[in-house]
Amino acid sequence: MSVFLHGLGHFHPDNEITNPFLESLDIGTDDQWIMERVGIRSRRTVMSLDYIRETQNVEPRAAMEAAEYSNAEMGARAAELAISRAGIDKSEIGMVIGGTSATDTATPAEACNISRVLELEVPSFDVISACTSFYVQLYLLSLMQPDKLPDYVLLVATDAITKTVDYTDRTAAVLWGDGAAAAVISTKHPSGARILGNTLDGSPAGNEKVVVPRLGHFRQDGRTVQVFGIKRMTRMLKNLQAEFADRDRHFNFVGHQANRRMLESVVNQCKIPNERHHTNVEWFGNTGSASSASVISMLWEKWTAVDDIGVVGVGAGLAWSGYLLRFGEDS
Repeated sequence: MSVFLHGLGHFHPDNEITNPFLESLDIGTDDQWIMERVGIRSRRTVMSLDYIRETQNVEPRAAMEAAEYSNAEMGARAAELAISRAGIDKSEIGMVIGGTSATDTATPAEACNISRVLELEVPSFDVISACTSFYVQLYLLSLMQPDKLPDYVLLVATDAITKTVDYTDRTAAVLWGDGAAAAVISTKHPSGARILGNTLDGSPAGNEKVVVPRLGHFRQDGRTVQVFGIKRMTRMLKNLQAEFADRDRHFNFVGHQANRRMLESVVNQCKIPNERHHTNVEWFGNTGSASSASVISMLWEKWTAVDDIGVVGVGAGLAWSGYLLRFGEDS
């Protein structure tokens, strides 16, 4: 079955957590320490900087009230851009699938919250797989029967993980940013981009390595997760290179934006030229489920009919997934 991408969208809130801001919190970090370890200069947050400075977000429940955007509001902003780029009316969307690392509501699904903001009266449900949520949404669609699907499906990955960050914990504070990404997908109508080679695997034995408790603070076994992430992303990217590399096409790489240093390791092992490696983590941080799709969206006008993008990611669960996005007229 063919899975066609018609439009991508992204959204990041305006409030910016810079390295000097984190240094001002007196948590034992500075620009040099951060850049050496994760290569992130800035991140966006749904919370005000004054709120973070005054409270250091010691009570995640209060952060829900302090946030200037909900997951649904961010997701709807990204969705509006994706629908516009797809060149369709939102009334043509027949299903919404949401995904996130930290839901605002246990019930209803975030997809229902997003559909309400967009004023869509369609089936809406979530596929929750933390940072790999967008990948798993695509994988799920690839397994479905096309005749059972509507003409257009809206996928939305939205994460406000800064609401779960303890800003006395420098290892978490330096990583996370908030954002959303959305895609208009069809299995019936061809477009200028197609999803190929979609894979998904997992190891639930590692489920305690990355955790966001219900109304609690994010925590992870950082070193273990980084080694795991580099290993899995490298293997998946090499597999995509072996299967889809074509000297007449440009093979690009967009990975899960966990941190800059992690991505550099994958690039070096897979021999990806710098000009074919695309990121936004340095200026937006790790935006969780929105990360890799937001990179591709931010460069939407750049892609040409000879571009392939190997997209790979890892997330809590533990899960890992990848796909090739191939551009070209009616690919």
